[in-house]
Amino acid sequence: MSEKSSDRIVREKECRELSGLCRTARYEREKAGTFPARRNIGGRSIGWMLSEIREWQKTRQKQKLIN
Repeated sequence: MSEKSSDRIVREKECRELSGLCRTARYEREKAGTFPARRNIGGRSIGWMLSEIREWQKTRQKQKLIN
């Protein structure tokens, strides 16, 4: 199964667990363009695409290896 076909929206708690960043840190990085943008999923609910979080994790791993 490809990553696109299994893509889904993750909510706040899961995003925090996957990223290791608190809400404020994620929002600051989002504004700076260094973290995936959240999506409005209705009403006051937000979420992030799992594929974008996974790509961010890969990029972060590569940066750690370079430094």
